[in-house]
Amino acid sequence: MSDAAEIIETVKGQGDIYLPKSIRRNERRAQGLLPKIGKFASQLPFADDLVAAWFCARDPLTPTKAKAVLFAAAAYFVMPVDLIPDAIVGLGFTDDATVLATALSVVGAHVTERHRAMARKALKLPEPVRDTK
Repeated sequence: MSDAAEIIETVKGQGDIYLPKSIRRNERRAQGLLPKIGKFASQLPFADDLVAAWFCARDPLTPTKAKAVLFAAAAYFVMPVDLIPDAIVGLGFTDDATVLATALSVVGAHVTERHRAMARKALKLPEPVRDTK
């Protein structure tokens, strides 16, 4: 069995918070998320959900298990190897959407309105119209 130091690392500047190294690995992979979203945002009806999930995963207040799920979903989106290649028009992003929908169904309660507002700002989307009744 591996030594705990090989699989767990501390979060810099966060005191005694520890994360599995797999979360850090997925976080590094997912760093390419925003540039890829910039290329495909007009083709992705779920772009705002994906970016909101990204901001939630980076939020220090998000529980570790939720971070793991959200970083894994974001990392899947940017991975060059895909179940269905993204270049296939009409079908390319269906597997990505399925992975994201599954992740949000598991930990979506942690994605707050603040994360969604940050996503809309990053994607330059308008704020939703609020019903005042």
